[in-house]
Amino acid sequence: MALNQLDPKKYKLSSRTTLRQNDAGDVFIVIDRKSRLIMKDGRRITEQAQNIQAVEDNVQVSVLTSAPVCSKTRKFLEEKGISVQPL
Repeated sequence: MALNQLDPKKYKLSSRTTLRQNDAGDVFIVIDRKSRLIMKDGRRITEQAQNIQAVEDNVQVSVLTSAPVCSKTRKFLEEKGISVQPL
């Protein structure tokens, strides 16, 4: 699966946000860190996903992360339609 780099400014996101897009057009928010993803991160991710979906309709947003994810956060993101996958 080839992932192309996307410009976060296009979606009105911070330039520190790493975005990738696969050949099918799905957008991935990449979080490469060692510390656990908690609910505060989950809320921020949902806001970022809403910004992406406001610019591009019918696009699937997912998270690619190397960090462990809190079970409550994982459930919260999946309820919002955002899948969490290992990096």
